[in-house]
Amino acid sequence: MLECGMLEQDRRALRRRSAVLCKDLVVDELLIQSLQAENILTESMAETIMAEQTSHKRSWRLLLLLPKRGPRAFSSFCSALQETDQQHLQDLLLRSPEKDGKETAVEIIQPEEEPEGNAGRVLKSTTERKRERFGDSSLPFPTQEEVAAKRARTRAETMEFSLDADSPISTPVLPCTADFYLSHCQQSYRVNSSPRGFVLVISNVTFDPCAAPDLDPRKGGEVDDEVLRKVFTELDYVVTVHRDLTAQGMRMCIENFCRRPDHRTMDSCVVCLLSHGVEGAIYGTDGQLLQLDWVFESFDNAHCPLLQNKPKMFFIQACRGEEMDCGVEQIDGPPRTCSPSCEQRDAGREGQGDANSRQREDMGRPRIKLPQRSDMICGFASLKGQRTCTAAMRNTKRGSWFIQELNRTLRLHAKDTHLADIMVQVNGRIKEREGYAPGTAHHRCKEMSEFTSSLCKDLYLFPKYQPQY
Repeated sequence: MLECGMLEQDRRALRRRSAVLCKDLVVDELLIQSLQAENILTESMAETIMAEQTSHKRSWRLLLLLPKRGPRAFSSFCSALQETDQQHLQDLLLRSPEKDGKETAVEIIQPEEEPEGNAGRVLKSTTERKRERFGDSSLPFPTQEEVAAKRARTRAETMEFSLDADSPISTPVLPCTADFYLSHCQQSYRVNSSPRGFVLVISNVTFDPCAAPDLDPRKGGEVDDEVLRKVFTELDYVVTVHRDLTAQGMRMCIENFCRRPDHRTMDSCVVCLLSHGVEGAIYGTDGQLLQLDWVFESFDNAHCPLLQNKPKMFFIQACRGEEMDCGVEQIDGPPRTCSPSCEQRDAGREGQGDANSRQREDMGRPRIKLPQRSDMICGFASLKGQRTCTAAMRNTKRGSWFIQELNRTLRLHAKDTHLADIMVQVNGRIKEREGYAPGTAHHRCKEMSEFTSSLCKDLYLFPKYQPQY
């Protein structure tokens, strides 16, 4: 039990920045877990905070609790901000008031609540209701730490599971420096055209209730496609978003995208597919499946020659099965080692000549041959298992875990990290996430993303840098 409250100077800093914090602070499971690990928040407090329905309310609830959680609460909160990529808020809290001019205390305003069944009632103002509840003292107000638990969901969504959260991170994409570009451009794929390339986003959110009665609406899916549109636009791509296509509609859309003649002048391309899915395929809104292998084939060196030797990025936000990952308890001790995977080598078929090969020579020289498929990287939201394929997790308000972390990592690290390492970082962040839905089967559920790659060089996106010729 904590015997004393927060230091007065730290309490003042929180109060001074409370308006900005209530507006911009992202209170998610990672931040709450960090404060729990430091014994700043109890499990009951964590549930109280996360049970709030909006970002503003969660921030407000946390800021009321922190001043009562001892002298370490402020520094632990600052550390949690840094761990959750909210360094700008940590810097704001640590900034001296002299840099802001006159110091003013700002009230932490409780978000308005929508009345239920009281449409004709005259509502009191927020301030009046606060005064009645807490009195006229300065903030932070006292708060009760026990509230009713969040109502459990009565029906689990099929194919892809949903968890409540708030809006996605919107930190601007950090720019690549000229020094970094000059020191890495020779050893990596050429990615300096402006625009960098085209992005195709197909996002199926609403499904035909007659043709696909088992496919629920993907609440939060519309957040994902908007997040992708924004981040790739900032990365200097031309983004096209198509929503709610049948399987045949998706096929036609991809075929048209592959045939774009202006791929010739671009250095890369991106395809994002967001829908319900099974292993190896995703659903159209009509309940029919589009095979992913056909998608990859459409962009291979034979079918899309304008993108030969250029990096092609794919991001698949879909389940690969219905098995939910409940996780396992970590065992203390040294890390376990895994036996090396079996490496399959080429049989080295060199012999059989092609009767027509000489007809494909240019000026007496044989053309360089490419593999059928190369220079691709594909990130999947969930794993393909040996026996079962797993489900992907999606927040109804903030979007899917995979797109959240891809967005965050691209914004913060594309400036100096190649895409394969970005996908490793995405995997690492998703590994640490747990579902927060007390009273449901999704509480403390896990997800694990993965990626495959046939890239032959490092792939840097060099954001916001344009070489001077």
